[in-house]
Amino acid sequence: MPEIASKRTNSFSNDTPPEKQSRNGALVIGTHDGTFHCDEVLACWMLKQLPQYKDATILRTRDSTKLDECDIVVDVGGVYDPEKNRYDHHQRTFDGTMNSIAGQQWSTKLSSAGLVYLHMGKDVVAELASLPSDDPSIELLYDKIYEGLIEEVDAVDNGIDQYEGTPCYRVTTTLGARVARLNPAWNEENADVGAGFDKAMEICGEEFADRLNYFKDSWLPARKLVEEAIKVSKKNHPSGEIVVFNSGGCPWKEHLFNIEKELEISGKIKFVLYPDQKKNWRVQCVPQELGSFKNRLSLIEKWQGIRDQELSDLSGIPGCIFVHANGFIGGNQTYDGALEMAKITISAGVE
Repeated sequence: MPEIASKRTNSFSNDTPPEKQSRNGALVIGTHDGTFHCDEVLACWMLKQLPQYKDATILRTRDSTKLDECDIVVDVGGVYDPEKNRYDHHQRTFDGTMNSIAGQQWSTKLSSAGLVYLHMGKDVVAELASLPSDDPSIELLYDKIYEGLIEEVDAVDNGIDQYEGTPCYRVTTTLGARVARLNPAWNEENADVGAGFDKAMEICGEEFADRLNYFKDSWLPARKLVEEAIKVSKKNHPSGEIVVFNSGGCPWKEHLFNIEKELEISGKIKFVLYPDQKKNWRVQCVPQELGSFKNRLSLIEKWQGIRDQELSDLSGIPGCIFVHANGFIGGNQTYDGALEMAKITISAGVE
């Protein structure tokens, strides 16, 4: 599958009137002049991925009369009104979030990037991923891009701390930091601010496209594999508590928890089976929650820390390789052996 590539981002980033900016009737995107930030840069880049704005020029000004003549305005002007294509978040009365405006799960205050993404992000995703507008995967990709990129931009621009307390070290390589460094230095004369803005859009576009490539080409296929495995789990065990993947390496945990929630079976699945690189089989316990070291059901306690023939003799299951001392994972030479390890544990757990 070809990689998603960002579209042309070159723009006229100066303060000439919109009527002189347009070429052959091209639309004009308005944003503020002076120091540029990640949120409006990303907002402008997203707009230029859409067919209606791909040839748009960008007017950087704070002149309200010029902004009023623009076709869409982001991060300046003191107005949030999607019907008028105005997407600023700096006014004191604005406290919009994905949750308060659209009823979605995130409650971080939106920046101009978040506002544009909220209203046009699905179209951007569909356009870049070459998906029809009714493809159900758009919703999943849209959520992942917000959670994995846009929310960070929103939070940083609005001065929302990631955590409480004094950090032990500084992080200076974030997307926002890379964009900020493209602004002219305080003592730099005759700097080409427009060139810096265009470079910043290119960096933001590469980041967005890279995330979308990953989510579309790796994350979504993994979700599909997990979803299909859960649907047939009762073939492995009548309880439906054992899920089997026929290929190893699939990142399954996040998907399993999400799909369980969607199917209203949260906490049900106890074990996941999959082949390892040596074509042996692993039986892994599902944690109580994502990121937890506690298992919903650990492999039988007396097996823990035992290996090879000693383990086979103890369990009565041929081909055993090991059970970890903490009981969260075990191995067997065959699928049937790994499945039996899970089945016996479930039976013992029920008792």
